[in-house]
Amino acid sequence: MTEKTGYDALMDIVCVGWGFCGCIKNDKPLHVDDFIPAEGDVTADQFVEWVFLADNMNPNSDPEQWHRHKQAIRAAFIEHMGGEIVNAKLLQWSCLD
Repeated sequence: MTEKTGYDALMDIVCVGWGFCGCIKNDKPLHVDDFIPAEGDVTADQFVEWVFLADNMNPNSDPEQWHRHKQAIRAAFIEHMGGEIVNAKLLQWSCLD
């Protein structure tokens, strides 16, 4: 079995590991992928915000409760994407390459 890298590894941690997999909103599935632009730079902090929005959660609500989770998602982004800012084109599943 091949080890996951890049976005695949990031989403394995964020979704499978921590349960931030998106939600159903207005009878339609919502996922962090829906917030990622087709091109341009994306910061770790933007990605964290989009993860929360995809789960239909206000990323600024209850900062004390969510701080640890937000920091963990941010750190995972930096680790697996190779930096604090990456090109949006890198934030896609390997099966879509």
